[in-house]
Amino acid sequence: MARMRAIEAAVLILKKEGVDTAFGVPGAAINPMYAALKKIGGIDHVLARHVEGASHMAEGYTRTAPGNIGLCIGTSGPAGTDMITGLYSASADSIPILCITGQAPVAKLHKEDFQAVDIEAIAKPVTKMAVTIREAGQMPGTFQKAFYEMRSGRPGPVLLDLPIDVQMTEIEFDIDLYEPITPAKTSATKAQAQKALAMLNEAEKPVLVAGGGIINANASELLREFAELVNVPVIQTLRGWGTLSDEHPLMTGRMGCQANHRYGNATYLESDFVFGIGNRWANRHTGDLNTYTEGRKFIHVDIEPTQIGRVFSPDLGIASDAHDALSVFIEVAQEMKANGDLKDRSEWVASCAERKRTMLRREDFDCTPVKPQRIYHEMNKAFGPETRYVSTIGLAQIAANQFLHVHQPRHWINACQAGPLGWTMPAALGVVKADPSKPVVAISGDYDFQFLVEELAVGAQFNLPYIHVLINNAYLGLIRQAQRAFDIDYCVQLSFENQNAPELKEYGVDHKRVVEGLGCKAIRVDQPQDIGPALAQAKEWLQKYKVPVVVEVLTERVTNIAMGPDIDKVMEFEDTVDL
Repeated sequence: MARMRAIEAAVLILKKEGVDTAFGVPGAAINPMYAALKKIGGIDHVLARHVEGASHMAEGYTRTAPGNIGLCIGTSGPAGTDMITGLYSASADSIPILCITGQAPVAKLHKEDFQAVDIEAIAKPVTKMAVTIREAGQMPGTFQKAFYEMRSGRPGPVLLDLPIDVQMTEIEFDIDLYEPITPAKTSATKAQAQKALAMLNEAEKPVLVAGGGIINANASELLREFAELVNVPVIQTLRGWGTLSDEHPLMTGRMGCQANHRYGNATYLESDFVFGIGNRWANRHTGDLNTYTEGRKFIHVDIEPTQIGRVFSPDLGIASDAHDALSVFIEVAQEMKANGDLKDRSEWVASCAERKRTMLRREDFDCTPVKPQRIYHEMNKAFGPETRYVSTIGLAQIAANQFLHVHQPRHWINACQAGPLGWTMPAALGVVKADPSKPVVAISGDYDFQFLVEELAVGAQFNLPYIHVLINNAYLGLIRQAQRAFDIDYCVQLSFENQNAPELKEYGVDHKRVVEGLGCKAIRVDQPQDIGPALAQAKEWLQKYKVPVVVEVLTERVTNIAMGPDIDKVMEFEDTVDL
């Protein structure tokens, strides 16, 4: 057996488990790991400007391709606490990332040593596993279990906390004898599939709800095959967006209180049966549960058994990985089709398609100040089906879900459940690092953009080019709109007259100078006819300069985006198009 420092064994394990990229910020208590990374090689490192930014880069990296596990590294104390938001975001969306922190020596953990904090206790509520490794001999086994936990069942993040003396202690270890543990997952049985298909066959107006678990399981093609086989319309959740192309005839829209299509909500309200696969019944999707469940039967398929019945009790619950479930559903459906037992859904499908064709929101506004809907109109023309979109929260993200078109899985990358401001920029950098072959376009309002704006320097330093569409109304737009219920407009103004940029008038921060100061390129427009040319210019600059390019559009200050307290009470503030 070879003798080496425990942290060197850990780096060898990272490589054998498939990790080839790390996002991090070095510091005193984690320097032994950086020494091991340099000595062993094979793991590329991207230096973040903020450790929270590193955690979101790791998220973007994981979300981009099946099998990816993003790695973020920080030192002791505040580095770990900075990562908590990333861990929460990953946990909420079932995303496996590995956070590694340095720590004070074991003997000083209880002595309030400099930058010593009980990060294990802090991180446990937002991870599948959080451990401070106190014995060097446990380093290999704990790392092995970490990867098993991240990949098993409902995926999720892990934090490993490494005291500096434990990192440096020598142990016996042979990487050639190390083997990853096969992840555990639940699988649907044929009997369960037969029951599910029999229930589906009895329904008159069923819909499939495709969740993020389908994307996690790399099962989007199976979802398409199953939907086409049974000829049932599909509603995608935010995390499930891209499982089926928006242009597919069975894609009948997204639904919910905010990120919805008019036709998606209308079709759901007409339905009598809901077959959910890999979804969580999140509240922004369901709205009021009485409205959502009334007059409908439900099947819920989820890899995590305790997820079934958490929000409401389905008529049938099946604990299964989405890939395995869809495989057996297809098998049973094919048998039913061969026997002539599948119900003809053509009339129901046609009515859903008609709603999709006619119940549209207007997006081609040509007025000044610019309406944000026009921005998405131009983006749909400028960017093709190979584009990956990245966003987090706010009116910019909600409108993106109402107007943009996505055609492939992992091409809508969104911190759906946690929605932390500042997430978009570092996540987009992680996406570019994971797959530089496809164009990446991020969408932010001005406040999301400002939260972790320093990470643009990472894109400049490491040549991670993407286009960032910045929709600037100098407002906390979503919160301002929510404050309408309280008849206030309070503490949500971002506007001020910038004495260094009087041409901006009330729009405050000079984002163009900030972006250029961080080594990137920027274009600012305030006329609707200039948006398309600006996006074209941005694409040219990406190729020329190999850095992020920000396209800032100054919009009207107040825009209310369609939303409401329930799926049958969505308020339309702008023109709709009823063909």
